[in-house]
Amino acid sequence: MTLTAASGTGERTARKNSPGAAPRTRRSGRLRRIGLPYLLLLPALLLELLVHLVPMAIGIVVSFKELTQFHIRDWGTAPWTGLDNYSLAVDFNAPVGEALLKSFLTTCLFTLFSVGLCWLLGVAAAVFLQEGFRGRGFLRTIFLVPYALPVYAAVITWAFMFQRDNGLINHVLHDQLGLTDTPPFWLIGENSFITLLVVSVWKGWPFAFLIIMAGLQNIPREIYEAAALDGAGIWQQILRVTLPSLRPVNQVLVLVLFLWTFNDFNTPFVLFGKAAPEAADLISLHIYQSSFQTWNFGTGSAMSVLLLLFLLVVTGAYLLLTSRGRKATDA
Repeated sequence: MTLTAASGTGERTARKNSPGAAPRTRRSGRLRRIGLPYLLLLPALLLELLVHLVPMAIGIVVSFKELTQFHIRDWGTAPWTGLDNYSLAVDFNAPVGEALLKSFLTTCLFTLFSVGLCWLLGVAAAVFLQEGFRGRGFLRTIFLVPYALPVYAAVITWAFMFQRDNGLINHVLHDQLGLTDTPPFWLIGENSFITLLVVSVWKGWPFAFLIIMAGLQNIPREIYEAAALDGAGIWQQILRVTLPSLRPVNQVLVLVLFLWTFNDFNTPFVLFGKAAPEAADLISLHIYQSSFQTWNFGTGSAMSVLLLLFLLVVTGAYLLLTSRGRKATDA
């Protein structure tokens, strides 16, 4: 029995020391290392597939159908319309296309102002808080409060503040300061665009502040000291040192702010409800109204696909231009 055990041990040792054992072991270990990241990413990929890709594919299919309230129970039976929904959406001489074009232009103007102000306030606050002083940590915390608050709670609070008769904004502007003859309407009419812009900037600029503040930590202090020795003032240091050093951070930040702002649905929906004023008719809420208020899901899906294509084109062009700019700078 002892001889049998010894022989078995000797055979296992011989197999381990055989020439083909080491490559097989290394090969299996390499396969485990390669497969482990994909295994860890599998839950996220499945969620992405179920939450985004499958609904997106269904929306593209619906955009080619005449899906109304008459076929909502079984949307598969809705008749195919080909490109009719797209033709209707881009016919700017017809009421549907004209309304979509106005909403698109309003969204572009809103995004331009919102992203610009968010970036400007974020850079100013981050540069101001770059130097150490008493209370800097407290100010950083206060500045990040709007970003940490739940969106719905924050926007509902702003909606109460912008009420005409008992809102805080009119109480200060009209009752206390006397800047207006009559209390203005902020949630309807032309002023609704200003209201939407104020709320959007208020809840968006802390994100820009956070990203810029993190980017400033990577700029060596010696560069500022060398610029100061060369006679550069504070504004010259910002223009010649800070902004060029923050270019990679700003490129990503502007793109993220653009996509978030252009697709913003929660802010106008909570502020104005299901029907936003014409001055604040963002395209996300406009597509919602075209789908769920008129029960024309085919046209609404076509508008969504057109919006997706527009964002893809703008994002691709932006990434191409910024990459060329980096290559030119490096060269």
